[in-house]
Amino acid sequence: MRWFGAAVAIAANTWRDAIRSKVLYVLLFFALLLIATSATLATLSYVERERILQDVSLAAIRFFGAAIAIFVGVGLVHREVDRRTIFTILSKPVDRSAFIAGKYLGLVATLWALLAVMSLCFVLASLAAGAPLGMGHAIALGLIAVELAVVVAFATLFSSFSTPFLAGCFSLGIYLLGHLTRNLHAIGKTSISPVVREFTLIVKRSLPDLEAFNRTIEAVHGLPISGAEVGWSVAMGLAWTFGFLLAAVMAFERRDFR
Repeated sequence: MRWFGAAVAIAANTWRDAIRSKVLYVLLFFALLLIATSATLATLSYVERERILQDVSLAAIRFFGAAIAIFVGVGLVHREVDRRTIFTILSKPVDRSAFIAGKYLGLVATLWALLAVMSLCFVLASLAAGAPLGMGHAIALGLIAVELAVVVAFATLFSSFSTPFLAGCFSLGIYLLGHLTRNLHAIGKTSISPVVREFTLIVKRSLPDLEAFNRTIEAVHGLPISGAEVGWSVAMGLAWTFGFLLAAVMAFERRDFR
């Protein structure tokens, strides 16, 4: 019970710190601006205007959501160390695992709140343009929420033992490779070199398949989305999140702040 209370308190404090971040609001502004501008971009085309609007809007939500997760997440631990508040926190009966869990939950809650704002703007822009909305759009936005949870998890991992610059580079690299693992594996399977095939297979198995959370095409074009695939994506997201957070706790437990 004490562990849970400490994690909730740290999560609440992380929420308050995150919503005061200027970077967060700058990125949110550009996300909302791009969603609003997508309606104008759609008018430049004589065909599939509604699909262009929704495609650009969902891409903006995914991109800026991940950008906020990385730019804010990589400084989660460093800010406490830089302000020397980490010593005050850890001097109290607070487990380091509760500290990591609280930091993670606070940022995820912040991101999901921002995602709700961006989703509302997406719905309003779609309704204003007469674009159809359905369950596929809800699933696509829900999977974006799961993807952001995974992104925050590995940003928290790198923040637990590295500087913000290196943590940002590592997180950005994981994010980009996570969206390319399927393509790399497909290219590797066509290679005549067994080394290349084995390497691409290792990359695919070692990194989260973030493209599994991208259901933009199905949502925009009204294609059916398999419940089994959604369930698998959510289960995979939870597994990767737990794994990254477990590694973050292990790294943070071994870190010496003296």
